[in-house]
Amino acid sequence: MAWPLLEIGLFVEIGSRLGLWGTIGAVLLTFALGLTVLRSQGERAQNLRAAMQGIGDPAVPLAHEALILFAGLLLILPGFFTDALGLLLLLPPVRALAIARLKNKVVVQGYNMRQPRRADEDGPGTVIEGEFLEVDPKNPSSRGDSGWTRH
Repeated sequence: MAWPLLEIGLFVEIGSRLGLWGTIGAVLLTFALGLTVLRSQGERAQNLRAAMQGIGDPAVPLAHEALILFAGLLLILPGFFTDALGLLLLLPPVRALAIARLKNKVVVQGYNMRQPRRADEDGPGTVIEGEFLEVDPKNPSSRGDSGWTRH
């Protein structure tokens, strides 16, 4: 309940100083910035991929990317308080501080990013046992009584 009231109060206070068009312009500007941040996340994913492939610990890059994504979402939301939080989260020292504070509260159990094994590596691949019945395509009446094959 406090968050919407804070946003309304800031809209009234800042809106009275900026005027209608200044307020609308500020909201649209931060919306565009938020979209830009979200779109740039695809380009930044290479750092995360390198960390996930065993080059480093993915926890910190993942946390930074998640906070940048969250900052973009906050910037898209209309409101001066959410915009201020979003802008703050775009600053690397603020993200580092947030990660340091959250690090003790979040436990990473582990991760496994191994590639699926091919059948010609290290022996046979996964074996799935099952039964089958060959169906003569010229004689469809010889199909089984499965619900998938009944007409």
